[in-house]
Amino acid sequence: MRKIFASLTTLCLFSVLAVTTVHAQDLYFPYVLAAQEAALISEKLDGVKQALIDGGFEIVGEYSPYEGAQVLVVTNADLKQTAAASDFGGYGAGVRVALTQVNDQLQTVYTNPLFMQHVYRMKGELSGVAAALEKALGKQQDFGMEKRLTAKKLSKYHYMLGMPYFDDHIELVAYVDHENALGKVEKGLALSKGVNKVYRIDIPGKEEAVFGVAMIEGKGADKTVMAATDSGDLRHTPHLPYELLVSGNKAYILHGKFRIAQSFPDLGMGTFMKISGAPNAIEATIKDAIQ
Repeated sequence: MRKIFASLTTLCLFSVLAVTTVHAQDLYFPYVLAAQEAALISEKLDGVKQALIDGGFEIVGEYSPYEGAQVLVVTNADLKQTAAASDFGGYGAGVRVALTQVNDQLQTVYTNPLFMQHVYRMKGELSGVAAALEKALGKQQDFGMEKRLTAKKLSKYHYMLGMPYFDDHIELVAYVDHENALGKVEKGLALSKGVNKVYRIDIPGKEEAVFGVAMIEGKGADKTVMAATDSGDLRHTPHLPYELLVSGNKAYILHGKFRIAQSFPDLGMGTFMKISGAPNAIEATIKDAIQ
C-alpha cells in the first residue's frame, strides 16, 4: 500500500510540474532585456550589429529617434516566412532592437518575438527566432508589463473595453495596384518632412511589404510620445518605429490606440490622456505623406 501511495504521490507531483511548465511557457512579456552595463552606445553599437549578423539576422534599418537611443530593425528567413503565411503578417516581419542610455547604464533591449507572434496573430512558430536573438545578444530578463499574458489573451489583446484590436487596423490609401502602391509610398516617405523611412521588408511570395516609419514632428512625434510614456527603470525604446503595411494595392497602419497600448500594456489612463492626440496625428501625418 505504501508503495502504491508513494507512486501516486510521485505521479501527482510530476503532473503538477508538467502543468506548471506548460503555463510558464505560455506566458509572455513584450520585451527582453539582453544586457545592462556601464557603457556608451558608441562603444557597443558595432558589436551588437556584428552579433546580430553573425546570428543570421539581416539589419534592414536603423535610426536614432532622440538623443541617447539607437534602434535597429532586423529580420531573417523564419520571420519573413512566418509573415508570408499569416494574414497581414508583415506587421511582424521585423524585430526591433534598441540601445538606450539611462544615466551611466546602457540597456540593450529587443521585442520578444513570441509576444509579437501572438499579438499580431501570426501563423507559425517563432521560438527559433527568440533562441537566435538570445544566443546573439543574451537575455537577462523579460519585462514590459506587470502581469504577462497567455497566447490566447494576446491574440485578443486590446487596451480596454471599446479600444481597437489588432484587426481594427486603418486603411490609409488605395492605389491602382501593388507596384504603384510601393512607388507612391517610397516617394512620399522620401519627400515628407513629417515622417522618415527607416526600413522596408518585402514579404516573400505575396504582394506585401512593411515599412518602418519614424515620426518627426507633431503630437505623434517619437520623442513626444516616448517622453510621456517611457519613464520606467527599463526602457521600452523598441516600441519604435511604427509599421506602415502595403498589402495588395492598399496601405495600412495599426490603430494607434492598439499599437501604443501593446507596447505599453500597463500604461495608466492618465498617461494615455497625455498623448491622446498621438493616434490621430500619426495617422494623419503618414496618410498625408503617402497620398
